[in-house]
Amino acid sequence: MHRMRILIAAIFITVNLFNFYSCKNKRNNFSDKTGVKYNDPNNGGLQINRKVKEAPGPGLIAIEGGTFVMGGSLNEDVAYSHDNLKRRVTVASFYIDETEVSNADWLEYLHWISQNFPQDRKMYYDALPDSLVWRNPLSYNEPYVNFYLRHPSFQDYPVVGVTWEQANAYSQWRTDRVNEHILRQRGILADYKTASQNQNNQPFNSEIYLNGQIQGQGVDGKNMPKDNRPGAQQNARRTARMEDGILKQAYRLPTEAEWEYAALGLVGNTYEGNIESNKTYPWNGLGVRDHKRRTQGRMMANFKITSGNNMGVAGDLNDGGDITVPVKSYKPNDFGLYNMAGNVNEWVSDVYRQLSFEDFEDFNPYRGHVFMDNQYENAETGKLAKDQYGRPIKVAAKAPRKQTWEELQAGQNSQQTTYDSDVRGFKDEEQKELYGKTTLINDKSRVYKGGSWNDRAYWLNPGTRRHMQQDESNAMIGFRCAMTMVGNVFGPKK
Repeated sequence: MHRMRILIAAIFITVNLFNFYSCKNKRNNFSDKTGVKYNDPNNGGLQINRKVKEAPGPGLIAIEGGTFVMGGSLNEDVAYSHDNLKRRVTVASFYIDETEVSNADWLEYLHWISQNFPQDRKMYYDALPDSLVWRNPLSYNEPYVNFYLRHPSFQDYPVVGVTWEQANAYSQWRTDRVNEHILRQRGILADYKTASQNQNNQPFNSEIYLNGQIQGQGVDGKNMPKDNRPGAQQNARRTARMEDGILKQAYRLPTEAEWEYAALGLVGNTYEGNIESNKTYPWNGLGVRDHKRRTQGRMMANFKITSGNNMGVAGDLNDGGDITVPVKSYKPNDFGLYNMAGNVNEWVSDVYRQLSFEDFEDFNPYRGHVFMDNQYENAETGKLAKDQYGRPIKVAAKAPRKQTWEELQAGQNSQQTTYDSDVRGFKDEEQKELYGKTTLINDKSRVYKGGSWNDRAYWLNPGTRRHMQQDESNAMIGFRCAMTMVGNVFGPKK
């Protein structure tokens, strides 16, 4: 009798759980506010996808956001620049590359250009890193000029000689290649073999695709989503939409706040909602050597130890790097990120201002906004204008807010003054009291951080910051990409 009661209770629980999840799934198919069914072609076909789970793009690691003191790791200011004074900010959760972008990654980029635009020598040339950054009149570095980018021995080393502008162009290219690959793997776009045989195949661009301008015979795949719009033919198919949650967000350079937050990796130093101890470097302790017994004394990063000492003594090398080293060298920080100190400095997206700490937002701080809109080839149909490489043409935004319909129509027929996106007014020619009558700091001065193989230990501190013009490069600067996290994969604690 006792066993029978247990069996009946188990059946009762199972049935109730089944009913609960069935009702839950059923509720997910209906609007909570109107009761109207989602994804029904008979009532409009509104698509709400509750099954999408956010995941990082290839190469990225999820960084749980939070509050931290920006500039807080900087316990000395040897240059007396006073350009990163302490202020508390909050950084939203985001994704960032596990490693710096390598030579092999860049060669993939160059190969794609040569395959898709074989006659466009300018595009290929503009994408080439400046290998001459290795040249020095008093050093024999010529072998690096010839071999560093292309020789297989250096394929896992970080790419250098790239400008901030080139890093941004790579990020845009990477976005399109990742999204194209996702669609081809899922059969939403034709497979690579079919695409290669299509003479009219145009380069894939995420924005152009989402606008419905990449489709047709030889382009569409066999597994396109069903078209639930009213009036659509039976078994009709459509292109993927943003609402499907299939495509990834854009790869981009991290903001300075994101980069500094990720480099510190304070996630390993928190307890019960408090940061128990701060860091000077991306690892714990005040020194640059490992304190653990098994690896005690090992260097934690690749940097210039003293003048004339880049790697240590033969037979017992310190950091082992005369120049750069492979991107997965040394121990990762508590977020799992490699070389957030040393190896190469890294570009971030921010414009440099010495007084950035005075005027800032305390949530996702960033300086450098230039608000842009897509240009329409046909405003009535919504068709976007494309450049010669199949990318949308961008124009300066005309308004700081959504325009009224009347303003929008009037603007299409007149030459409106473009919206000044620098709402804080930090422009050198207008704010001369900040910098004097002449200055080398301008809106093309970009921040780089992290220290390099040729820098002293001071620059390994995540709070240090330097700047260089966005069209310049050297042998000590590389980069890694980031991506905005939509929603929050971490979410509130339950």
